[in-house]
Amino acid sequence: MRTALTIAGSDSSGGAGIQADIKTMTANGVYAMSAVTALTAQNTTGVYGIFEVTPEFLADQLDCVFTDIFPDAVKIGMVASAGLIEVIADKLKEYNARNIVLDPVMVATSGARLISDEAIGALRERLIPVADLLTPNIPEAEVLSGMKIASPEDMERAAEKIYTENGCAVLLKGGHSVSDSNDLLYSSEGARWFKGRRIDNPNTHGTGCTLSSAIASNLAKGFTPAESVERAKSYISGALAAMLDLGKGSGPMDHTFDIRSSFKDQAAQE
Repeated sequence: MRTALTIAGSDSSGGAGIQADIKTMTANGVYAMSAVTALTAQNTTGVYGIFEVTPEFLADQLDCVFTDIFPDAVKIGMVASAGLIEVIADKLKEYNARNIVLDPVMVATSGARLISDEAIGALRERLIPVADLLTPNIPEAEVLSGMKIASPEDMERAAEKIYTENGCAVLLKGGHSVSDSNDLLYSSEGARWFKGRRIDNPNTHGTGCTLSSAIASNLAKGFTPAESVERAKSYISGALAAMLDLGKGSGPMDHTFDIRSSFKDQAAQE
C-alpha cells in the first residue's frame, strides 16, 4: 500500500485539518500518517482556540514518520508560525521527501489574513521552494503573485507568475470569487483548466484540506499531477453531492461516500 503524510492542525469537529486529511487519504486508497502542528477547539460555527505544538515536538513527529514508514507523498496544511515552517522545510529536505503538496493557507476567502507577515515570509522563503505543487485560493494567489485577480485571464497570468518565480506547479482554485468550481493547473506543460461540477451544498467545511489531500494521495499512487487533480476534483464533487448535513454552521462533507462495507451498516430502526 502506498503511504501519505499530512502535516497540519487538528480540527476537533473532524471536518477539516488532520481529520479530513486522514479520511480523504483512506478513502483514496493510501495509508495515512500525520504530524500535528496545532490543536484547535473548533466546530462548524468557528475556531474558538488554538494550541500550537513546539518546533522541537513537530521535528520529533517528522523524524518518527520518515525513519520508519517513509511517505510516498506529503500534504502540508495551515502552519501558523515561522518556527514550525522552518522545521518542516528542514526535515523535508533532510529526508528528500517527494510529491509535496502545499496548501498555502494564508488568507481566508473573505480576505482576512490567517497567519502573520513573518510566517508568510518564511512560507515564501523556506517552504514553497521545496514544494512540488501549490494549491492557493484567489486571495492567497494575490499575495503570492502581487496581482489583483478578477477574471480567468487574471488567474492564468497570476499562476504563470507564481510558477515562474517558484519553480513548482500551481493549482489556482477559482472558487466562488472568480469562476465557480473551475481550477487552473499551471506546470511545465503550460496551463490546463479543470471544470468543476457546481453543487448546491452550503456545507463546504474542509474543502481545501480535502482537495489537497486527495491530490497527494493520487500522486503517492503514481498518477501524474494532471491526473491527480482530475481524480481529486471528482472525489470532492462526490463528497459534496452526498449532501451530508451536520452541525449548526458550514458543515463537513461525507468523505466516505464511496466506501462500500458491511461495517458501515446502520443499526435497525424501531
